[in-house]
Amino acid sequence: MNQNVLALLIMGTYMFIPLFIGSKAGEKELQTPEDFFLQSRSMGSLAVFFTVQATWWSTFAFFGSNAYFYSKGPVYWTTIAWDFLFGILFLVIGKGIWFYGKKNNYITASDFFEGMYHSKKLGNLITFIMLLFTMPYLQIQLAGGAYLIEVASQGLIPWEMGCFIFCIVIVIYIWTGGLRAVAWVDIFYEILILFGTILAGFFIVSKVGGISLLFKNLLKVSPEALTLPGPTKTAGPLVWISMFFIVPMGAIMSPPLWTRIYAVKSQKTFHLMPFLLGFISIVNIAPMLVGNAGILLEPNLQNADTLLPLMLLKYAPFSLASLILTGGAAAAMSTSNSQIHALSAIYAIDLHKKYIHKNIDNKNLIRIARWSILSFTIFSYLLAVYIPGLLIQIGMVALSGTAQVIVPTIGILFWKKSTSSGAIAGLLSGITFLCIFTYIHMIYSSLPIDPGLISLSINTMVFVFVSYLTPNHQNI
Repeated sequence: MNQNVLALLIMGTYMFIPLFIGSKAGEKELQTPEDFFLQSRSMGSLAVFFTVQATWWSTFAFFGSNAYFYSKGPVYWTTIAWDFLFGILFLVIGKGIWFYGKKNNYITASDFFEGMYHSKKLGNLITFIMLLFTMPYLQIQLAGGAYLIEVASQGLIPWEMGCFIFCIVIVIYIWTGGLRAVAWVDIFYEILILFGTILAGFFIVSKVGGISLLFKNLLKVSPEALTLPGPTKTAGPLVWISMFFIVPMGAIMSPPLWTRIYAVKSQKTFHLMPFLLGFISIVNIAPMLVGNAGILLEPNLQNADTLLPLMLLKYAPFSLASLILTGGAAAAMSTSNSQIHALSAIYAIDLHKKYIHKNIDNKNLIRIARWSILSFTIFSYLLAVYIPGLLIQIGMVALSGTAQVIVPTIGILFWKKSTSSGAIAGLLSGITFLCIFTYIHMIYSSLPIDPGLISLSINTMVFVFVSYLTPNHQNI
């Protein structure tokens, strides 16, 4: 079969299956915001695991993991630790959010903070943070996935067109089936992601003679790639610790994860998640193999983010390369669909219903949410096309931003002295210093610690200090 025809067939199948799954999910009528945004709070354990894992495993992970092992050394092994931390956070913090969400009918993160702290200003600040730091992360999903489509189709589908197709497919099935469609499609995506990741790792390492020869040759050619602080001497223990905290905290506090936590049917699911998320982290062996094998096969690559697709096209049969790259595209779409859906909830519930049309009925609120899906998707497409960015840099800043929200979350769940004033002061301090330290980090890239961890520490100290000085849960 002609390679062009095969490429188009693989891409066409990849696009059609989510539309089919989404149409089936949309057969159930969506009558209330809880139906559309939270699947009526009835999501079972298997669906929760697949949709959380698919959302968690983004383009940042699919490409960035290989790139980090290639360019920074073993610091990315912290991924095993942060997968376990992510699972523990899902249990300990997620169960608390779920309990109060179910009790008080919360739908968004802003609902939780406004209700628990009795503060509209805090709720508005949370809305702003969620919008500000979700949009750039969404941008890299669409851009990264579209780039894969271009590579897998050998240029038959330019990345701008691939991104446009991505957006159309996502809008159609979310519009039709809400969170139910997203969760069902995520099962398909997660299977592709796991299959593509594992297959890529073991295929690429076979090109250097297997795992044993890989490490023997690395010890001769690039021994610094196997120990901290890595080849660049900048990825030491402090970077390891920074990523360990920032990535899972930023992910668990992201809008899509708040949605999934609220949607859980039974608290038993929370007790399963640490085991499931920790167990699946063994898959990270595969990107380690790709990154380290890349040091031997492609030692002078300028843009590490392109390592995996470059090696697949160079060393793998075309059909195999296209199949694996669809796994990367699935990582992009499984995260971007969740983010677009969550952003529509933020706009419809936190902005439109509160400030534009307070007495809107359920039918029209869902209609507004659907149109906001289209609006956010168009805006994200324009960002991806006209303001491209590097996966790791944008991803870490976005996660560092949402990670700030974990401080007032832990405070209200576990510390009686926490106050809305403390939460607002801490968040504003954390976000301000995040912006300052990120700018400094861009100029002095040799800084041994990520700006996110510094700003998170400042956020925590300010939160505790101001909470001690102000009355509990005051209205402001």
